Amino acid sequence: MNKPKMILALVPHPDDAEFYAGGTIARMIAEGAQAVIVIATDGRRGSFQHDSETLINLRREEAKQAAAVLGAEPPILLGHADMGLDALPPGFLREQFVRLIRQYKPDVVITEDPFAPDEVHPDHRAVAWAASDAISYASLPLVHPEHLAEGLQPHFVLEKYFYAENPSGANKIVDVTDTMEKKLAALAEHKTQMTFLFEDVVRQARLAGLNLEAMLGEAIQDPLAAISWALKAQAASIGQRTGVQFGEAFRYARFHPFIESLVEGR
Repeated sequence: MNKPKMILALVPHPDDAEFYAGGTIARMIAEGAQAVIVIATDGRRGSFQHDSETLINLRREEAKQAAAVLGAEPPILLGHADMGLDALPPGFLREQFVRLIRQYKPDVVITEDPFAPDEVHPDHRAVAWAASDAISYASLPLVHPEHLAEGLQPHFVLEKYFYAENPSGANKIVDVTDTMEKKLAALAEHKTQMTFLFEDVVRQARLAGLNLEAMLGEAIQDPLAAISWALKAQAASIGQRTGVQFGEAFRYARFHPFIESLVEGR
């Protein structure tokens, strides 16, 4: 396969692209690709400190800074309410994704895996199915034929990278050893979300009777340091599967299974 020229990441929340695929996106950009991150929601629910309106503005700016760190284009913000994607009209988000695929004509789409086990977040599930459907059918001219009148032609996405909280279904590991620090630097721009994630973990750990202070030491005072430590440990575990220092795992697909079997059998 040739190196991709255009990457489209379809994600639910402002930090998801960096969290699950930041190293991969940064690597593809370093190899010459252009990347656009599409964020479905405004992230208004993820805080113990800020009100929703304040959080919307903060997370919008954080997303722009994080994309710049990766080397991606300014993100596309669809602006749907956080924790509200399941309340959208049926097919609404799918049509938005089909439109964007036809507009940007990506070689690669990175998104949530609709078949991932243990996914509890409704926004993640909504994006996973809407994106998967959009990827599968954006190439058919009679799916949203109104796009043709706008000059948007059908487009087949050659490479699909599906990420998941539980990567048990992964069949591809991307070596992100050289871009792990860039991934962490991009995540560092998501200050409100990193603080929120860490505080949520700390609250649950204390309810479970765990002593995080003893386990993390001074890192307990630095949410980003603690999260970076955890992500490096996870990436190292994934990387071990293929003998690299750090990896990111995906369920990777190209063609229909029948076509894929013929390609592999050549």
